[in-house]
Amino acid sequence: MKNLERWHIDRPLFYALLIIALISIVVLYSASAKDSMVLARHALRLTLGFGILFVVAQIRPETLAHWTPHLFTLGAVLLVAVLVVGTTAKGAQRWLNLGFATFQPSEIMKLAMPMMLAWHFSRYSSPPKLRYVAIGGAIALLPVLLIAKQPDLGTALLILGSGLTVLFLAGTGWRVIGVVMGLTALAIPLLWSHMHDYQRQRIMTLLDPSSDPLGTGYHTMQAMIAVGSGGFFGKGWLNSSQAHLDYLPESSTDFVFAVFAEEFGLIGILLLLGTYLFIVARGLLIAFYAQETYNRLLAGGLTLIFFFYFFVNIGMVTGILPVVGVPLPLISYGGTATVTLMAAFGMLMSIHTHRKIVAH
Repeated sequence: MKNLERWHIDRPLFYALLIIALISIVVLYSASAKDSMVLARHALRLTLGFGILFVVAQIRPETLAHWTPHLFTLGAVLLVAVLVVGTTAKGAQRWLNLGFATFQPSEIMKLAMPMMLAWHFSRYSSPPKLRYVAIGGAIALLPVLLIAKQPDLGTALLILGSGLTVLFLAGTGWRVIGVVMGLTALAIPLLWSHMHDYQRQRIMTLLDPSSDPLGTGYHTMQAMIAVGSGGFFGKGWLNSSQAHLDYLPESSTDFVFAVFAEEFGLIGILLLLGTYLFIVARGLLIAFYAQETYNRLLAGGLTLIFFFYFFVNIGMVTGILPVVGVPLPLISYGGTATVTLMAAFGMLMSIHTHRKIVAH
């Protein structure tokens, strides 16, 4: 462990990720009703994720910047391909069938879009002129609209949030940001009219989940019951009645936080949130000390994508945000999001550790 930085691994960030990985194994064993196969697959995906983190951390930021436009173009082409020949599941056309596995191209854009915006704004002085901001807005909107068309509103909002973050970090003036927010507000009626019925129903259910407790409000009601019943110390590991009695749907994926809160209570929640916020703080510190504009913008954008991940998921589970398909980062069962986030953390470590080598 003493030579972690020699391999471009940031020690504080790495240890925090190990804590999250350990928590995920503990809670998924309970959430999956002690299913050893689920646990084995999750452990394999975490191992793969840490391997990808290690590989990406070895890549110099200059190399990442060089390949950024190509990665963004590839991601955009794959998103178009999803709309044309994509595989449909649960009413959404989000996957490409590769024969041996299915692949969700929107995951590429969680990395490629902030990378592209960072590359775009790094070519100009700060604050950027209005025309450069407009081009940046178009870059952000392209994947957002393609992903919303699938439909995948949760991922579209995550990517939009990361795009606005990079716009802010690039030094865009408050007047321009105000105009963007105003245009976004004006577009809400248009967005509402193009939403699917179930999406509109989810937003309406947010205001009063008890209005349809056996329908669209069921997930939220059961999750809130699980979180509330955990109390201060929780019911104890493997004692989640909501999950084990099958009251809580998707207990090992989107609603795994409810299982964790029921079993470990407020103490466990504070530990988890503290670890998440430490990761965010470390990522922002890496962005602050980055020497190049591209590195600073990319580090800030990737860090806040991670923040949006757990903020949206926990907000969804606790009933303050509508139900969208956003997993709890590094804990929910599923491989694609884990691999994507680990690649993002590999980029953060590359930015930080290569900066130190250059400085010496």
